[in-house]
Amino acid sequence: MQARQRDFWQSACCAVPDLSTTADYQVWHFGDSEALARDLADLVLHGPKRATAGLLWDAEDDPTMMPVQGGYSLVTDHAGAPLLIIRTMRVEIRPYGEVDADFAAAEGEGDGSLDYWRAAHWTYFSRRCEALGRAPSNDMPVILERFALIYPTGGS
Repeated sequence: MQARQRDFWQSACCAVPDLSTTADYQVWHFGDSEALARDLADLVLHGPKRATAGLLWDAEDDPTMMPVQGGYSLVTDHAGAPLLIIRTMRVEIRPYGEVDADFAAAEGEGDGSLDYWRAAHWTYFSRRCEALGRAPSNDMPVILERFALIYPTGGS
């Protein structure tokens, strides 16, 4: 799978002039299931999704999960097959209860509302908290990442 990821990166570098073959990049997938990984990647490729959120506790547990402002990510499906490349434009950390409607809309999930964001992310973060031996709360620290789709281009 790593060879497929490297080939995908090389193809992207040929298609995107400012993308360097020597640039560092993270490799990851959205969500915690095959369906969620694909659905969220599809929202990036064909829809409004230009942001994502994760628990800071996950990044503390695995520092490779911390987004790097200005950095690149090769996003895969749940099995590791490459799907797209994004560039992180902004990273901030807020308590869950302080995430606002603007960020919820940038995530582009469901109806784009803050109510939808809170319900969907409470469910997801609760699963992550359980795996980390933590309790979900309105104060749990959330990483808010805004990104740009770099490749493929043209919404293909």
